[in-house]
Amino acid sequence: MADKDVSERLIGLLSVRGEDLGAEWAERVTGSLGGRVSRSEVVGELQEIYTALVAALGAGSVDGHDGAFSEVRALLSELSRNRAMQGFSPTETAVSVFALKKVLEPELAGKDTDVQAYVQFATLLDTLGLFTIEAYTRTREELIAAQAEQLLELSTPVVKLWDGVIGVPLVGTLDSARTMVVMEKMLQALIDTGSEQAIIDITGVPAVDTEVAQHLLKTVVAARLMGAECTISGIRPQIAQTIVALGIDFGDIVTKATLADALRHALRRSGVAFSPTAPQAGAR
Repeated sequence: MADKDVSERLIGLLSVRGEDLGAEWAERVTGSLGGRVSRSEVVGELQEIYTALVAALGAGSVDGHDGAFSEVRALLSELSRNRAMQGFSPTETAVSVFALKKVLEPELAGKDTDVQAYVQFATLLDTLGLFTIEAYTRTREELIAAQAEQLLELSTPVVKLWDGVIGVPLVGTLDSARTMVVMEKMLQALIDTGSEQAIIDITGVPAVDTEVAQHLLKTVVAARLMGAECTISGIRPQIAQTIVALGIDFGDIVTKATLADALRHALRRSGVAFSPTAPQAGAR
């Protein structure tokens, strides 16, 4: 059975019984989505795909990769993106295509010629279903990448500690991607606040190895190029021992045990005069 004959048979069926078949298709898809998408929304999505599918078959092709199906693929990409953003699984997304097989199976299960048409149409839907899953996967990857970037932004806050002094409290592992975010945000904060002192606090960094130390050094050098001085605080005893054991040399970079010590140093460098608070009368 030639592709043109198959497409003509399918067009005839889809056109004559279009309303009934479309309604059953929408019913199956809505049920598979557990009521998380309204039936009216599903009907709207599938009606566009149904119309585009009939138009593509009208071109005499049953090859899902053919240019005639470009609009169908575009609509499926949009549907996949919506499903991914709504939190549906790949299976729940692909069923929007594969359910049409179940709808047409009773209609094409009689004559041998109809069976051949069904087989070729099923192959077409398999192609479009795989395309849907691929589009869904791309969207999920984009969403995950965007969320990872947002987490990086949230995990690297830059705060103003004093006039002319900013702080960057780091928590967790410091890798290359995160170093770039830290560097960009800190340099921008130096410009925005007009600060000349920056404190990088690594109290929340679980371990410092050679790679982490290199990342810290790059950040300090970048700040110096902007005319700012960096102080690294949060050097706990365990981290100090590790740094010595690894032979890591921070050179002339100022390091402090606590954030308070680093802030005191930065204020002195900024020319802020202060003295320890005197004990109140009667205090023991």
